[in-house]
Amino acid sequence: VEIGCVELRDHVATENLYHQYVNPEQPMPKEAFEIHGLSDEFLIKQPVMAEVMDEFLDFIGEATLVIHNAEFDLRFINAELNGLGKPLLNVDRALDTVQLAREKFPGAPASLDALCKRFNIDNSKRDKHNALADCHLLKEVYINLLDQKEPKFNLETNENIDLKLNYNTHKKSNVLRKIIKLSDDELKLHKKY
Repeated sequence: VEIGCVELRDHVATENLYHQYVNPEQPMPKEAFEIHGLSDEFLIKQPVMAEVMDEFLDFIGEATLVIHNAEFDLRFINAELNGLGKPLLNVDRALDTVQLAREKFPGAPASLDALCKRFNIDNSKRDKHNALADCHLLKEVYINLLDQKEPKFNLETNENIDLKLNYNTHKKSNVLRKIIKLSDDELKLHKKY
């Protein structure tokens, strides 16, 4: 009933996002309504999945997808893609933040709310499940899971540092880091800022 995406480049959110409500073409079960608060009256005015799927696929392109509980969400998306006769999204293309959290904090809760609490991320405005709001929270959780709270820049040349995460073997946390030494001028600018 709702799709939300926020683009990240070098682990920093850009201004690009995708958000769309979708008419599920069936009545909303009471249990689902209690989770997201989207009524039949609201959803019937929205486009159906066949009308928005190409735009959604164009937005995600070939990018790695960071999804909280990826297998669950991809089942819904792939069911729609299958119904439209389009190629399915491979689960290997997604980085699952639930799996990352469980590997990093074994035995600890891995819900989005629990991870927001762990990382001191304000989710006080989240009273219902909302795809776009959840994306914004997830980007903060994801950066914290990677221990990348701030973007890494090479200040001497203004080029991004080559920070690579091997997404297929993220279980081993293969993260390469480069230490940056600031020049005196850069330190002065930083203090001024």
